[in-house]
Amino acid sequence: MDPQADSPVSFLPHLEAKIRQTHNLARLLTKYAEQLLEEYVQQQGDPFGLPGFSPPRLSLAGLSGPSPSHMGLPLSERLRQDAAALDALPGLLDAVRRRQAELNPSSPRLLRNLEDAARQARALGVAVETVLAALGSAARGPGPEPAATTALSTANNAAGIFSAKVLGLHVCGLYGEWVNRTEGDLSQLVPGDVA
Repeated sequence: MDPQADSPVSFLPHLEAKIRQTHNLARLLTKYAEQLLEEYVQQQGDPFGLPGFSPPRLSLAGLSGPSPSHMGLPLSERLRQDAAALDALPGLLDAVRRRQAELNPSSPRLLRNLEDAARQARALGVAVETVLAALGSAARGPGPEPAATTALSTANNAAGIFSAKVLGLHVCGLYGEWVNRTEGDLSQLVPGDVA
């Protein structure tokens, strides 16, 4: 057994490596989120891909986009909010995938990308929680299914096709916003990173 393995000196490079790894994952997922949104819009048909189309901005109970005041919070609180949003997103993305399987069954790439996005959001959320724990700032533990997932499933069941497509667009947009925000917040922890 290496006596230095448990020393604080060896812990710092491990923490720095975990932060860099998590930041790189968030950066990669930001690109994937942009591609997912483009793919989603492309598969919905008109008017979604038309220039000037501006769908109504919907709200989901339990999850919204990052607020402008997010940047004014302490970094640990921002990361906790990032982790909570990333915890809610997989269920939402899964609900969108299920609805898209009904609406666009001949779009296997979109369905696969939605499934991948749910898995990626889950992985990034766990990685952010690990960073928070290593920094001594506990994240919120997993709770019951987020209210947003239940609300989306109910809305999807009751909504018409257009409304369901708008809800899916909103969820894909939220995925991109939160992954991007997480990447920005993590960049403040990466030594030597200029964000």
